[in-house]
Amino acid sequence: MMVRAPFLSILAAGAMLALQATSPLAAQTQTETTEATAQDDDLYCAKRKLGYWFYCVKPVPAPKPKPAQPEQAASAAQELDAITGTLRELKARAVLYPTPENVTAYIRFQREQLDRASLFSDVWQRAIWQDPALDYTLERPVGALAKKQWQDARAADRDAVMARLSQRYGLFYFYSQTCGACEVMSPIVRSIADRWRITVRAISTDGGPSRHFPDYKVESGQRARMGLEPGITPTLVLWDSVLKRPIPIGYGVLSADELQDRIYLLTAKEAGHDY
Repeated sequence: MMVRAPFLSILAAGAMLALQATSPLAAQTQTETTEATAQDDDLYCAKRKLGYWFYCVKPVPAPKPKPAQPEQAASAAQELDAITGTLRELKARAVLYPTPENVTAYIRFQREQLDRASLFSDVWQRAIWQDPALDYTLERPVGALAKKQWQDARAADRDAVMARLSQRYGLFYFYSQTCGACEVMSPIVRSIADRWRITVRAISTDGGPSRHFPDYKVESGQRARMGLEPGITPTLVLWDSVLKRPIPIGYGVLSADELQDRIYLLTAKEAGHDY
């Protein structure tokens, strides 16, 4: 019984295979499978006579290694950050560990970057020379000859504005009798007012007189109504009689030229058109 049992099992399995083979559908399926196997596993099965009881399985091919992805080039900003980081590291190393090698490495690298910066500056200047839209010195010259011509033209334009100023604007001048800066500023304001025939209303913040403005008025809340900083003298304010609004000019001592420039800019130039 122990010998015959395996043999009977083999016979039963063979009978089942034979029965399946007799079915038309099974035969067609077996044919297709055989053809596919013959095509795919011809080398490993059909041409290798391994015997009735051997099963042939095509070995799974080893996965192909993926091609290495090309490294993306660093951006210019990343390169600049790397240079800055290297420079800082070399400097820190030279300061903390000042050996001849560390100091020399830092000096050499720094010199390379100075040369790079000099090249950039040179190319920058050449680009400006060749493109008038980039040359700011055409609007605000720096050369002696061109600068004088620009200043003369600007002064003429400013004087024309100042000559018409009294038609629309007047001046509020807040001063104090005990203010040392007011003693310096009062004659300047007086000279500008006389030159351009501007009406000046002098306001004494402490009630004291002014020898330059004998018709002064004592402050009675004018500064607060104009929204000015309290307690600061001298203070100069333009009054726009058309728009009925104050235009603060400045606090403290101003030269005559600076005072006229501020009036000119605040009344004749829009922000961003003269810088």
